[in-house]
Amino acid sequence: MKFGVVGSSGRMGRLLIAQILKTPGAELVGAAGQAGSPAIGHDAGLFAGVDPCGVRVTDDALPLFADADAVLDFTVPEATVQYAAWAAQGKTVHVVGTTGLDKAQEEKLTLAARHTPVVYAANMSIGINLLLAMVERAAATLQPSTDIEIQELHHRHKVDAPSGTALALGRAAAEGRGAVLDDVAVFDRHGHTGARPEGAIGFAALRGGEVVGEHSVMFIGADERLELTHKASNRAIYAEGAVRAALWAYGKAPGMYGMREVLGIN
Repeated sequence: MKFGVVGSSGRMGRLLIAQILKTPGAELVGAAGQAGSPAIGHDAGLFAGVDPCGVRVTDDALPLFADADAVLDFTVPEATVQYAAWAAQGKTVHVVGTTGLDKAQEEKLTLAARHTPVVYAANMSIGINLLLAMVERAAATLQPSTDIEIQELHHRHKVDAPSGTALALGRAAAEGRGAVLDDVAVFDRHGHTGARPEGAIGFAALRGGEVVGEHSVMFIGADERLELTHKASNRAIYAEGAVRAALWAYGKAPGMYGMREVLGIN
C-alpha cells in the first residue's frame, strides 16, 4: 500500500514517516512539508531520524493525492480542508488527525467522504479509543445525578484548549446520557459561579512542560468516584494508530469513519 504524508517537516509528520517505513506492506511514495522548511529537498527517512528511503520532502502536496493510496494528515484545519478536496478528487484514503476543526471545516470532510474513505479522529491512539468506549458505557450506566468532570494536561506548545481528545471524551459522556455536549458543557469557571448544574460536563485544561498528553474523566457521585485515565508517554502511538487506520480503510467504500470502526469497538 502506497502512503503519502503531509506536514512531513513537523514532529508528527516525522513520526508518521518512521512508522510507515517500519510497517510491513506499507511503502512511502511521497512526503510534503511547509514551504521554507529545512526538510525540503532532504531524504524523508533521514529527516525523520531513520534510514534513508529515497523519497525527498517537497513543498508541493498535490501530487501525493495522485500517487498514494492513502495520505496521512496531522496538519492545521485550513490545510486539512484543502487536502480533503484533493483526496476526494483522487479517490485517496484520507486519514485525518488534525485537531481544532470547526463545524464548517468538519462538514467539508463529510463532503469529501462522499467520494473516498476518510478516517477522522481527534486521537488515533488505540488506548484513547478504548477509553472513549468505556466513558460512554460508564455515563450510560451510572446515575444521572453523577457529576462528570474532564481534565487534560498537555505540553506548553499546544495552541487549542480543551484538546480535541477532551472534547471527544465529553461527546462520548454526553452520548452515553442521551445528551448533546453543546447543551451541557462547562468550559469556564471564574468568580461567583453558583452551584454546579446537574447534568453538566465540566472541562479543565492544563498546560506545561513537554507533557505528551494526559486525559482523565471523573464520575463523581455522593458516595463514590470512578476515574478513567489515559497517559501518553510517546507520540509514536498516534502514528501507529494512523497507519493502522489507513491499512484498514484501503478498499473500503467512501464514507466518514472513526477509530471505533477501525478497531471494531461497538
